[in-house]
Amino acid sequence: MASYKVEQLPSPLSVLGEGVICDFRPHWDVERQSLYYNDIYGGSIHRYDYAENKTYNATIDGFPVISFIIPVKGNDRHFIIGTDRKVTLVDWDGRSEKATFVRTVGSVEPTMEDNRFNDAKVDSKGRFYGGTMRLEAKGDIFEMRLGTFYRYDAKRGEFVTLKKQIGVSNGLCWNETGNLFYYIDSCDLDVKEYQVDENGDLSGERVVIDFRVNGEKPSFVPDGMTIDANGSLYVATFGGSTVYKVNSKTGKVELEIKLPCEQVTSAAFGGPNLDILYVTTAAKEFKTPQPAPAGALFAVTGLGVKGTPMYPVDLS
Repeated sequence: MASYKVEQLPSPLSVLGEGVICDFRPHWDVERQSLYYNDIYGGSIHRYDYAENKTYNATIDGFPVISFIIPVKGNDRHFIIGTDRKVTLVDWDGRSEKATFVRTVGSVEPTMEDNRFNDAKVDSKGRFYGGTMRLEAKGDIFEMRLGTFYRYDAKRGEFVTLKKQIGVSNGLCWNETGNLFYYIDSCDLDVKEYQVDENGDLSGERVVIDFRVNGEKPSFVPDGMTIDANGSLYVATFGGSTVYKVNSKTGKVELEIKLPCEQVTSAAFGGPNLDILYVTTAAKEFKTPQPAPAGALFAVTGLGVKGTPMYPVDLS
């Protein structure tokens, strides 16, 4: 069994305002040796610089809700962010306190005003995948399944629907060869595996792990997720103070990584050797502040594994 260490990194615990959830989505950039992440309802983007052990923070005027941040291939100042039901291109030098709007890349669900994008990631071919969900403020997330999961076709400039009737779209990752995709709809309380074809479409749904015990809901919901080079999954638990390491073939929990706060939102491997697991947490749960260090960024070392690279989005 791996002996791991959890360290809190210098980062903002939360932001001012009445955010529903201070929730972060991490993306490790290999070239810049930096972890990019966002505070959804804080409306901010962040860059943790590995060499400096310092976090830089920025906001974008006119965008109070930011669902994700992903670097853009070919321009080290460009990023896409999730804004309501849009994918938006912004310009940021990674240090300034302000980033600027460039253009809207695309949008979905024009009549679904109570929806927003949630988690999103990019595969090894630079293709964007992301899903929507109903706003938390509109009620219990388990009540209605109004979200849709999409792939963006940059050549055609359009979103391709992959899966409908999503509760909360979360936890995207691919195995190292890219032929298997893992996905969490938090309302299903499980992790599913799909086969990926050449076009990036999905088939062959298989449940890897169901977190219900004897049909009963667990005390948490599965949230963000990442994968290591051996194919093991790392599932963050909102309300569970834990990242579960799960064998993607057997569905067995191989390790429970404990964090010093309840609302664990996501994880990503990074560092020079891709052997540091960065874990993000939430500072609020439905307007109820959580005690420090909730909302902090953590680094988990000593796991004895390496992650797989994360990729910039190709908008060409």
